[in-house]
Amino acid sequence: MNNITAALPADDVELSFEFFPPKTEKMEAELWNTVTALAPYAPRFVSVTYGAGGTTRQRTHATVARIVNETALDAAAHLTCVGASRAEILEIAQSYWEAGIRHIVALRGDPPAGSGKFEPHPDGFANAAALTAALKRLAPFEISVAGYPECHPDSVSPQADIDNLRAKIDAGADRVLTQFFFAPEIFLRFRDRAAASGIKAELVPGILPIANAAQAQKFAAACGASIPPKLARLLEQLDDRPEMRPLVAAMVAGELCQSLYAEDVRQFHFYTLNRAPMTQALCHLLGRRAAAGMAGDKNLLLQPQSAF
Repeated sequence: MNNITAALPADDVELSFEFFPPKTEKMEAELWNTVTALAPYAPRFVSVTYGAGGTTRQRTHATVARIVNETALDAAAHLTCVGASRAEILEIAQSYWEAGIRHIVALRGDPPAGSGKFEPHPDGFANAAALTAALKRLAPFEISVAGYPECHPDSVSPQADIDNLRAKIDAGADRVLTQFFFAPEIFLRFRDRAAASGIKAELVPGILPIANAAQAQKFAAACGASIPPKLARLLEQLDDRPEMRPLVAAMVAGELCQSLYAEDVRQFHFYTLNRAPMTQALCHLLGRRAAAGMAGDKNLLLQPQSAF
């Protein structure tokens, strides 16, 4: 790996952060602490995930609504095609609009655990392109969609995957947030394939810091991402040095971001796992500093008033 040098300039870097809805009161507190800690880095938006089969529907809505109501952050709600009819999904989208949420991450979604291959609801949307088109007809939402630099596991080929991405853009999507990857050339090849297919929407690389080998293997297996052998060996060497894992993970992810920056990438989407320190470190490596005093500025972040 190359050595991390000075932090990059911050004036041309745009950041966004992803959270997941909390399951317990303790997780609620942890998430809100993370939101509080990351808000001063002025992300252009934050997003909140939606569980397989709609399992976090209410918690996703409550989390996004609280961010919108109690902070000045632009919050996007994930919405999937799984386990609901078109009418039910559009009702959810309408409730987001009425709650002041103007940005949706439109996804096909993964089937519930143990259910096997994705099967559309009999009266539902078949894919994210159909969902995107319906959302655009419903209201002028800003819509982000997913991209897979190493090909979605269900796609028959990389070109079919790019064709599906193009269909989502043609349906009205505004940007692409990619699945995570661990080598810059993976994203750069994906960017080239997208450009060759006429995709002009911005492609935002998804960055996931990985602190141990088991976690890396689990996440990668779920989405078809590959782990470079050099990175795998490095993580395995840290199995008996847990105190070093966060530092090494931040360095690896930081080098990835800096390599992408050198290739004219200026937007980065961080999968925070509802923890602030790693994302804060990456912000600093990209030259972004927390604005002095903004963590307590009610114009940016209001005091929490209710539970999720």
